[in-house]
Amino acid sequence: MQKDTLVFNLIRQELERQRRGIELIASENFTSLQVMQAMGNVMTNKYAEGYPGRRYYGGCEIVDQTEQLAIDRLKQIFNIEYANVQPHSGAQANAALMLAILQPGDAILGLDLSMGGHLTHGAAVNFSGKLYQPHFYGVTKEEGLIDYNMLEAQARKVKPKLIICGASAYSRDIDYARIRKVADEVGAFVMADIAHPAGLIAKGLLGNPFEHCHFVTSTTHKTLRGPRGGVIMMGKDFENPFGLKDVKGNVRMMSNLIDMAVFPGTQGGPLEHVIAAKAVAFGEILTDEFTQYAKQVQLNAQAMAKAFVAKNYQIISGGTDNHLMLIDLRNKNISGKKAEQVLGMADITANKNMVPFDDKSAFVTSGIRFGVAAVTTRGCKEEHMNFIVDAIDTVLMNADNQAIIEQTKKSVNDWMLQFPLYPELG
Repeated sequence: MQKDTLVFNLIRQELERQRRGIELIASENFTSLQVMQAMGNVMTNKYAEGYPGRRYYGGCEIVDQTEQLAIDRLKQIFNIEYANVQPHSGAQANAALMLAILQPGDAILGLDLSMGGHLTHGAAVNFSGKLYQPHFYGVTKEEGLIDYNMLEAQARKVKPKLIICGASAYSRDIDYARIRKVADEVGAFVMADIAHPAGLIAKGLLGNPFEHCHFVTSTTHKTLRGPRGGVIMMGKDFENPFGLKDVKGNVRMMSNLIDMAVFPGTQGGPLEHVIAAKAVAFGEILTDEFTQYAKQVQLNAQAMAKAFVAKNYQIISGGTDNHLMLIDLRNKNISGKKAEQVLGMADITANKNMVPFDDKSAFVTSGIRFGVAAVTTRGCKEEHMNFIVDAIDTVLMNADNQAIIEQTKKSVNDWMLQFPLYPELG
């Protein structure tokens, strides 16, 4: 068979792009080589609809073991009773969970997208905003912290069936206990979407959502440093409150409803090659090495935030507890769109992002989001954050000076040579 040199040349170019630049997109990370190797394996050839020991296809004896290993390791990481590792993404994990516990038209309450929330938490353009009746809470204008008073008032007013906590651009820990208290008052479920801080939660560096939330979803990349995918978890399984019974007349557990909502509810055959890579990543998370990594992520984020504040950048909420920070650029007279573009020209990758109470559209934005999970994987420590912030500041303060941007790009490329990425790939 003729080798597809066009595609493999593009893959090589992408490897070189990743190697030479500073990766600050908060949603991204670099997997280990063994995670990538596990993802590109013969299990991609296997159809395995169903669950370990309960498949609709033959020949699943081996993939059953791999998937069960991924489940067992994930349960060990978070010390939980239930995990489903089949969702193809965090969005599909959320879709399946909502399918399991909601009816079309049910009210849901989530953090507003413009305040740092996520599309799947009720945005009008997303399934969550189309199938269900979305309501929102926000952050305080003064401090940029979740407005728990607003959350409580909204919950009492609209009586949601589900309260969603978690965010895509929020840098502080979340008070799960307070949210659960109001949820119990109004008769709502609580779902924590921990896609961003999951790696820090896994090592006890942030609050534990499993103690207070009925359901927890996550992606497996970002701070978990695994392949792209999703998971659904419960700290403790419990009988479904809907009175649904199985064919023998026994009340179904919530785990049964969630499993059915993933397959056949929202997906067909699971990606067993990706699940194999998830299993490898979960094994890595159980090591002391990952504990040190997670601690370094937090230290690096705090060092970066301090460096930005020293240069008079306005960080929403004033700092960070996790791996990311959202910066309001209005006092620097540059939009998020322009900042993303010019930083990209210097091989510094980040993404524009709306800030709370933004006066610009989602296509322009007043903010930019930075995350340190990927540069920490590359080997960066606290002392390296000053170089990164200096480079960012140089570009943003000279956004129309091509010569300075090119000079910064060369400095970035030279600097990143000390942090080799996948040297085994040549």
